[in-house]
Amino acid sequence: MNLEYRLETGTRGSRHDHAGHLVAEACGAEAGLVVNNNAAAVLLVLAALARGREVIVSRGELVEIGGGFRVPDVMAESGAKLVDVGTTNRTRLSDYEHAVTGDTALALRVHASNYRMVGFVEAASVAELATLGVPVVVDAGSGLLDDTTPWLDRRPSWLRDEPGVRQCIEAGASIVTFSGDKLLGGPQAGIIVGRRDLVDVVARHALARAVRADKLTLAAVQSVALAYLSGDASSIPLWARGDGVRGEPAREG
Repeated sequence: MNLEYRLETGTRGSRHDHAGHLVAEACGAEAGLVVNNNAAAVLLVLAALARGREVIVSRGELVEIGGGFRVPDVMAESGAKLVDVGTTNRTRLSDYEHAVTGDTALALRVHASNYRMVGFVEAASVAELATLGVPVVVDAGSGLLDDTTPWLDRRPSWLRDEPGVRQCIEAGASIVTFSGDKLLGGPQAGIIVGRRDLVDVVARHALARAVRADKLTLAAVQSVALAYLSGDASSIPLWARGDGVRGEPAREG
């Protein structure tokens, strides 16, 4: 597995190149970057693109993730200024529109992957947020690479509400971050995909060195990305059993 050499020229390149390119291709994005986990991915994106500037987030998406870490705390550490809009259960596009100023760096959408709100709820879509005139960052966390799940005969029922990273990119998201293990079924990693110009800015930030993935992780991410790109991800243990997987499910030994 080649991690950072440019074989055509025989020179050393960046360790970000190969794994980042493969995950970006799998997501339908222009560029990609792999770091050590998704919290680091969000922190790095905010620090690189929004330090000292405003980031608009729905009040209903100020979630707490595993280990007691909270989105507002991660944002504060990045140096970005939180602007929360809407209400806990309903946030409309107009709420974001009224909050956009000359100091707005990003609109951040956070997928509530560990709970659900049902009933009298409303949320602006990624496509709607893409009309705001500022970059849209989606923290997908866990979910699906592609909500059409082309590597399955049918989409598993337990993933019925999960967003697809590819669909977020197609809807106009500038950056999407997600977990390499929870979403891809690969090693613990944080994945950043999106517009090449923005991913390049993120990759050049000083924190990128501090949160970069190690070589074994990058090799594993490449293998997982290649499995998705092959059109049959059943070689990944996450998809080797359960409803919707092509072929026979794995049997208990």
